[in-house]
Amino acid sequence: MKDQSSSQYDLPAIPENVILAGVDEVGRGPLAGAVVAAAVILDETRPIAGLNDSKKLSEKKRELLALDIQQKAKAWALGRAEVEEIDQINIFQASLLAMRRAVLALDIQPEHVVVDGKFCPELPYSTQAIIKGDGLIAEISAASIIAKVARDNEMCELDKQYPEYGFAKHKGYPTKQHRLALQQYGATPIHRRSFAPVQACLNL
Repeated sequence: MKDQSSSQYDLPAIPENVILAGVDEVGRGPLAGAVVAAAVILDETRPIAGLNDSKKLSEKKRELLALDIQQKAKAWALGRAEVEEIDQINIFQASLLAMRRAVLALDIQPEHVVVDGKFCPELPYSTQAIIKGDGLIAEISAASIIAKVARDNEMCELDKQYPEYGFAKHKGYPTKQHRLALQQYGATPIHRRSFAPVQACLNL
């Protein structure tokens, strides 16, 4: 595990003329579902307008941008860590694992990897962690959008399997509705048993 955090005020220096991959993950906070990461290598000859931190975009805008990224990027890939892995190694390590899997799944090998946040997964490439990178670096923004849309879609599908929990609405995050459903119906196989609100309902 490497802590290579940048200043929150200065745009960090990134090597020029390298194959650059941006990485971000979505789903550290939810009580249910996998943590999903994406890695993206953009094509400078096919710019994508409107890239930003996925949390600052509307759902419709994210979905449109995700399609644009998939069509125009030189390479993109998803990685994930399942609920069982989260419970076994903790959510922080699972997030790093998902990001590592996303980068290693790319069809093109990057020469440098920029990661949103303070920590980088262990990779066979040079890496750089950038605080608030999803709002600063286009490649990380693109990764955050791809990961967010993929995970949200997955939770909407799981909502069909477990309609009483409201996954399509809250995407597994610990909302009041979700906590009440946990108390009423108990935990499903997709709930993270290492998370305190889920543990509490298991002990009822």
